[in-house]
This record gives sequence, C-alpha cells and structure tokens, in this order.
Amino acid sequence: MTDSILKDGERIDQLFSSDVKIIQNKAVFSYSVDSVLLSRFPKIPSRGLIVDLCSGNGAVGLFASHQTKAQIVEVELQERLADMAQRSITLNKLDAQVSMVNDDLKNLLQHVKRSSVDLIFCNPPYFKTSETSKKNLSPHYLLARHEITTNLEEICAISQQALKTKGRLAMVHRPDRFLEIIDTLRRYKLAPKRIQFVYPKSGKDANMLLIEAIKDGSQDGMKILPPLIIHKDNGDYTDAIFSIYYGEEHD
Repeated sequence: MTDSILKDGERIDQLFSSDVKIIQNKAVFSYSVDSVLLSRFPKIPSRGLIVDLCSGNGAVGLFASHQTKAQIVEVELQERLADMAQRSITLNKLDAQVSMVNDDLKNLLQHVKRSSVDLIFCNPPYFKTSETSKKNLSPHYLLARHEITTNLEEICAISQQALKTKGRLAMVHRPDRFLEIIDTLRRYKLAPKRIQFVYPKSGKDANMLLIEAIKDGSQDGMKILPPLIIHKDNGDYTDAIFSIYYGEEHD
C-alpha cells in the first residue's frame, strides 16, 4: 500500500513516539521540528473539535490525533499539500477522525460552526512579504513561509470567530515578532497564557516561539515556560527533544 500511495519524489517519515507516518516531498514541503513541538505544546482536549490551520502536509493534526478522540479538521490552501495530507490521513487509517479541507483559512466558518472549536493549532507563514529571503524558494515553500495568502492578523481574526469561549489557539512563530504577536492576540480577545522560547543550542539565540492563548480569557496570569533546547553541543538531540520524537528518555 505504501508504494501505491506515493507520488514522484515522495517518501514516508515516521514520528516514532506516536507511530504516525507522514508523506513528505523535499521539493514541495516537509515538516520539521516546529510542527512536532507545536503538536505537543498545548493540552489536547480529549473530545470535541480541533482545527489545524496552515496545515501543510497535515503533520501537526496527525501528530496530535493519537492523544485525543476529538475530531480534527486540517485546513490547507495549497492543493498539492492538501493532497499529500489526505493520503497521509488514509495511510494512518484516520479518515474517521481527521478530515482535510483544501480552502483558504478565511473560509473556515464554511466548514466548522462559529464558536465551536476547542483548540486551534497554527504553524503560520513566519515572514512578512517584504523580507527578501523568499527569492530562491519553490512556489510551495514561498506560500508556506511568507505572508502572501494569509497573515497573523487574519489568523487571529478567524480563530477568534471559530473558537469557543475559553477555547485555545496554539501557535509556533518567530521570536523577533513576539511583541507583534502579543498585541495582535490581545486585539482579538485572545489572552496569551503560555509562552516558551526554543533554542537551537545552549548559548544561541532563540529561533522559535511557542505560544498558547485563550479566547476571552483574563489578561492576567501569563507564564513564560523554561527554555527548550533542541541540540546538545555535539549535535545530538537533547533528552527533552529525543523523548518527543521517540517517546523515551535518551541515555
């Protein structure tokens, strides 16, 4: 089955801690550590409705699926990535729990009811369109990484409409946009509650930010969690990251 489900240039990668298999294509899109960390960051509701915005090839929602019986709706604009995600859903025999919507996230309320969602994941485009690092990217990576078809404002606006009161938005982003993220969340009555900075190695600057906000929550009580470091000095994963990937402690 795995051979017949793949198209040219594709491979199957596995997150061993969850036994989830993801169809990847390096030339089109591949998930990386940000997707894995985002899927483990918030408390996952045991039931209800979860939405994964900017889902790419479906990695975040699929990684979260084994932690819950909630229905999961993945939303991806790019048809090529949505097709990869749908085949990964089928590959993991999760069609009864996980569904893929190939549409602009602005149309989310055409697919879920207003104020019905318990948790929204989002691994959004990190870069503003004015930033010049986009020149050599493929069209697929260009849309995934740059705010061309959506932006932070739109993501917060649609999340505010789709989430239940006290529902949560969990997002991974860039530390250099931290203040903008906080301001935008608050403008849409999404109260930042948990923040964690992620570092490639000890002694390096943070290169990722995980943040969880609650709809209509109190603006008090925001927590900055301990730093999360990806690699040891020798390049191996730290124990915390090894456990996330493989589900066990590393000697």
